[in-house]
Amino acid sequence: MIFAPSRKLERRNLQPEIMDQPGIDGERYRRVMRGLARINYLTRSAGLFWPSIRQLAAESPGRTLTLLDVATGAGDIPMWLARRARMSGIDLRISACDISPQAIDHAREHAKRRDAAVTFFVHDAVAAGIAEPYDIVTSSLFLHHLDDDPCVEVLRSMSAAARRLLLVSDLLRSRTNYWMAYLGVRILTRSDVMYVDGPRSVEGAFAWDEVRQLCRQAGLESAELARRWPCRYVLRWRRRGLA
Repeated sequence: MIFAPSRKLERRNLQPEIMDQPGIDGERYRRVMRGLARINYLTRSAGLFWPSIRQLAAESPGRTLTLLDVATGAGDIPMWLARRARMSGIDLRISACDISPQAIDHAREHAKRRDAAVTFFVHDAVAAGIAEPYDIVTSSLFLHHLDDDPCVEVLRSMSAAARRLLLVSDLLRSRTNYWMAYLGVRILTRSDVMYVDGPRSVEGAFAWDEVRQLCRQAGLESAELARRWPCRYVLRWRRRGLA
């Protein structure tokens, strides 16, 4: 059965995603997390952040850097960053949070098997903000889950917590990206949840000009935005005046 977009995608169509529902079965949820991790790996999601992190580390030789990944989901991105930092001789201390206890339990179990040095904890970054500062704050595939106003607030909160660097990646809304998501999740996963949530995520995502508007509303006018294949953008913001 083909689920065509409910609108022509000129506007966001933010719908509840199955993976966010509290009653989802444990094994079904784990299949979603495995599917997301596989998609992130094959689309090099963590690699979108790595050049900026490596550059910051090169500017601060011998310094320990701290990083928080917000709405970490399966935790695969901070685990990849931890492994890459270790291989590169960079002292990067990584924490990761998510509102879902299920996601955090899955991420901890996965990190233990991989011997990945990442600290995971349950936290609602939208309702509670981010109190503790980190050198780097990252977030991937999170903003499209939020209404416009909470999205602006969480961007403000993440940038306030980022002592030096904020990196955000998410989907871009377009008909091409919708059909790429529709086909991609069917090729790359066996999760029936992803078959619905993948295209639905693109319907709820922001378009390019809307991302720029979000940055202005959040006070991140100096942020750099770049389109990245497949279906994504990267937001990079550095705090001015700090070495």
